[in-house]
Amino acid sequence: MNDPATIRRLYGRRQGHKLRAGQASLVDELLPRVSVPTTGPLTAETLFGDAKERGRPLELEIGFGAGEHLAAQAAARADIGFIGCEPFLNGVVGALGHIEEQSLGNVRLHMGDALDVLERLPDASLSRVYLLHPDPWPKARHAKRRMVNPGPLDLIAAKLKPGAEFRLGTDDPTYCRWATMVMNTRRDFAWTARAPADFLTRPADWPETRYERKARRHGHEVWYFTYRRV
Repeated sequence: MNDPATIRRLYGRRQGHKLRAGQASLVDELLPRVSVPTTGPLTAETLFGDAKERGRPLELEIGFGAGEHLAAQAAARADIGFIGCEPFLNGVVGALGHIEEQSLGNVRLHMGDALDVLERLPDASLSRVYLLHPDPWPKARHAKRRMVNPGPLDLIAAKLKPGAEFRLGTDDPTYCRWATMVMNTRRDFAWTARAPADFLTRPADWPETRYERKARRHGHEVWYFTYRRV
């Protein structure tokens, strides 16, 4: 596996518009309660509080945007523990709003680099990893910044259980081609698609994101990739 120190650096802004009073309150009061612990290994027990959680399956979303997909998954499957990673403060605030409104006790958030969290998870501990509408970094000189690259994929593969899923969604043609090329070189992931409809149609258990809705409003195609950890 590549040295994680050599495969990442966070790019882009960390905060957009100024937070309103209610949003700032969520950051001050709710975020500390649902944040991923800052030190130590990450297991269902350390994330969700007591020994009875030891067997809870874990899923992780990389870059959850405003948290609508993360919240919908968590609401639909209360027995699963969800970890959401997002460096953008306003996105974290969006997720906190969903957590509060829906009283979601099975979500933990990390405001920062998802690879920091992945490193602290035991190998073969995740049942699913989501990477939905990542920044495409469309210029060729920025291709190394894409999450679908050997270093991050090595880490994701190490943390997924055998047979677990890696889900990738994008509406960017460049990223679609890049991801297909990179993933087709790997022997630790198997693409589950058997026909075009398998990656042109959103699965029923794949909640729509605001990025997907925006893409469709602009007439963009959206591609849905599901890979199994071999």
